This record gives sequence, C-alpha cells and structure tokens, in this order.
Amino acid sequence: MDRPLKYIYFDHAATTPVLPEVMDAINKCFTEFYGNASEPHLPGRQAKEMLENSRELIAGALGANPSEITFTSGGTESDNLALFGAAEAYKKQGNHIITSEIEHPAVSMPLKALARRGFKISFVPVDRFGMVDPCDIEKAINKNTILVSIMHANNIVGTIEPIEEIGKILKEKNIIFHTDAVQTFCSAKTLVDELGIDLLSISGHKIYGPKGVGALYIRKGTKIMPHIFGGGQEKGRRSGTENIPGIAGLAKAAELGQRNMDAKIKKLTGMRDYLKNKLLDSVEEVRFNGHPEKRLPGNCNFSFKYIEGESIVLKLDIGGIAVSSGSACSSSSMKPSHALVAMGLSNEEAFGSLRVTLGFENTMEEIDYFLEVTKKTIKDLRKISPLYKK
Repeated sequence: MDRPLKYIYFDHAATTPVLPEVMDAINKCFTEFYGNASEPHLPGRQAKEMLENSRELIAGALGANPSEITFTSGGTESDNLALFGAAEAYKKQGNHIITSEIEHPAVSMPLKALARRGFKISFVPVDRFGMVDPCDIEKAINKNTILVSIMHANNIVGTIEPIEEIGKILKEKNIIFHTDAVQTFCSAKTLVDELGIDLLSISGHKIYGPKGVGALYIRKGTKIMPHIFGGGQEKGRRSGTENIPGIAGLAKAAELGQRNMDAKIKKLTGMRDYLKNKLLDSVEEVRFNGHPEKRLPGNCNFSFKYIEGESIVLKLDIGGIAVSSGSACSSSSMKPSHALVAMGLSNEEAFGSLRVTLGFENTMEEIDYFLEVTKKTIKDLRKISPLYKK
C-alpha cells in the first residue's frame, strides 16, 4: 500500500485537532466578543453572556447545574484545584486520601505534595487489566478519610474504571469523590449523578477543542478552598480574567461532542476492534494491554517483545503515522509507564508498549495502512534487536 498524501494522526489521547466550528467560535471572541466579562459596559456584557452560555452547555453535558461549573486553564489545574481545594477545606475532619496506582501525574503529584504537608495517602492497586476493585477502596477507608480520587478511564491503556460502584460506596460514607474525566468526556457517559461524583475534571484539547482551557464540576455543597487568588472571578474559586475564547471553544467542542455520541462511539469501537484483531493476528509475541471490553472506544495499547516502543514511534513517524509510546505528559521520562508496571508488566514489556488512539475523523483505509507499516516495522526492528533470537 502506498503512503497516503495525508499524515495519519493516531494520538488522540495526547491531544486532538481543533474542529472548524470550534475555531469559528474562538475567533468570534477575539474579534466580536472581546470584552472583559467583569465589566458592566456592552462589550463586557456580551462577554459575560458568552461565558454563561458556555457554562450552561458544559453543565448540560454533565447533567449538572451551571453554578456547579468552574472554568480553569485545563485538566491539570482542574485536578489540582479539586485535590488541594478539597483537602484544605476538609482537613479539620480528617487527613486521609485514597487514590489508585495508575492515576495521571496531575493527580498523583498533587497528592504526593499533600503527603509532604501531613496528609496520609493510600494508593490502591489495580488488576492485570488496570481495573480498580471497589472492595479495595472500601477496605482502605478509615475514620480520617475525607477524599477519594479515581480516574474515570486510564489515559495509557484506556480501561474504564467502576466509578459508579465506587460512588455508591462513598456516598453512603459521606466521603468526597473526585474523578479525572479528561479522557472520557464526550467519549463515554459522564453524567455526574449517575456516577455519584462530587468533583469532576475535564479538558478542552482532548475533545477537539483548544488547549489551555478546562473545567471542574463542583457539586453544590462541596467545599473547595481556592489556590489562585486575585479578582474573585468564578465565584472566588478561581481568580483571573476568564479566557472567553478558550471557554467558548470548549463549550462548542462539548456541544459537538455530545451530538450523536452513541453512534460515534459505536463507529470508533468498531475501528478499534478491527485494528486490535488484525494486529494481534499478524504480529507474533505481542500483548494487548488494558481491559478487553471496558475501555475507551478509540484506545489500543500493545506491548511488543524484544523492541522498544519509542523506536516503533520514530519509525512510524517516518512512515507518516503519529502514535505514542505512552503519555505525552511524561514522554521525556526514561522510566517505564507507572500504569503498565502497576498492572504487572515487566519493565521490558512496559518499555515495549505502543499506544494507538483513534479519533472520529480516522478511516479504515488509514488503519489498514498503519497495520501494513507496523507489521514491517516490528519485523525490521526485531532483526536488529540483540534480544530477538529467531
């Protein structure tokens, strides 16, 4: 198969392209609705209207009230605000926080910082599919537990966690529940009441929106201490002049993402399974990572024996295909993926991993080309690998 004229992008878990309709919404806020939403004049009122309309759109997608949405600079800030904010707000009630061993660094790093401040952090394990057992959460709870943070779906292997089951346990015990839904928003059901969530983080650039904008859902009655101080915007939860272009882009992306979502998920799941089955059938000594069914619709993660994932990524890039060897947020690290290691993979297997994440704009023709190039790439790399004996 000849190389396509268009570069093929299979790294949507890292970021997504911005849709034309989203760009239109953003550009209008630079040229027409450019006011400061805190000002009472006409441009300010127009910006305020855009801000509140966007808040209503995001709230609607989550099944929330607009007053429960706080805009941030992205998923990382949303996670930080949730964790630092809740820990500080509830520290008089206890100092124990529960999380999993496979969380994104935007969750695990703030929790390690809280540990240095005297909070006690429990990291529950996952099984070989990257799945948290709700029973392990329940066992870890003690009289000082104030907060639990479990991601909705893992960004590396795509496993969707049993958030609803965990939420029921925590509701009975009146413990605050946070989830990082950056990977699932607009790719899975994220209705906060169904999930039993008190705090939920989302990001614009994972849903075909702009970078530098996100939101945190804060259930009414849940206390949050701010950690950015200034003019008191966002009801004092997150000061700073609102990023109206980014917020409008996030809202438009969410609106588009919710349209025909079930049909898009079905299509994406079909492409994912086709890619998975064809690759496992055509390449020897390869492992499929993550849960076989309870996973993000576009996520495939493989471990290839005898070679490194980074080498595969570079070879595929030359062939006109973008994939990832792990999380883009920590790709500069020479350590194996903590999520894969927590699932029981050896360092060698973790280093040999490849993450392929599809988007709604991808085609079967692109997948067929990827399969052809990948098969040859694995064969060529194994020929020069000192570990490969065949």
